Amino acid sequence: MSNDAMNHLFTAACSPYRQAGRFAWHFAHGKLSRDPVFKGMLQLGLLPSGHPIKVLDIGCGQGLLSSWLLSAEAQHAKGDWPIGWPAPPVITHVHGIELMPRDVERAERALQSVADRATFEVGNMCTATFAPSDAVVILDVLHYVDFPAQDDVLKKVHACLSPDGVLLLRVGDAAGGLPFKISNWVDNVVTSIRGHKTLPTFCRTIADWQRDITAIGFAVQAIPMNVGTPFANILLVCKKGAA
Repeated sequence: MSNDAMNHLFTAACSPYRQAGRFAWHFAHGKLSRDPVFKGMLQLGLLPSGHPIKVLDIGCGQGLLSSWLLSAEAQHAKGDWPIGWPAPPVITHVHGIELMPRDVERAERALQSVADRATFEVGNMCTATFAPSDAVVILDVLHYVDFPAQDDVLKKVHACLSPDGVLLLRVGDAAGGLPFKISNWVDNVVTSIRGHKTLPTFCRTIADWQRDITAIGFAVQAIPMNVGTPFANILLVCKKGAA
């Protein structure tokens, strides 16, 4: 039952990308099936619950998080949900900000049927306006800007979050040795496959991330988010109201 429900959720989240082209569908299929962060954030109940929420997805790519969260809500409403998992968040709106226009185009084509609940814009996280949100998700993109810019983005996130809001920030651990080097290499390969040029990266150790994010006003919990992968990826669960 639980495995069936998980498979149904995966299929529901991937299926919209068939109308966005072969690349979009294959990328969605590969990412959602292999990246543990999507399953992890639902299985561990990391997003706010108990009231409908607005989500801001920074570096949203082709909108996978939007499809995943909206599909999860729909599956749960049908009673088709993995045994033992908490109920998924009720989403009022997901807004994605993405630097690459081609990714935004794919997101909009795939999720046009839920355009009233999932919107996307071409923008730079360093200059974009962050709308008031209950949850902000930044997966594997903050390291593409330098350290002062990273801090500025995190301060903007803190300011836009509701009093009990949460930031889910996945980063690589610069003290992670070979797994960290592998994750950086794969990151560059995936960036190239998506048709983008590779960029320099600015990485910190998890201890440094925790210290610097705490100084901004968050309470931070580090959760390994690399099950089934050779990477040094850590999900930082940053709670505003608990600071």
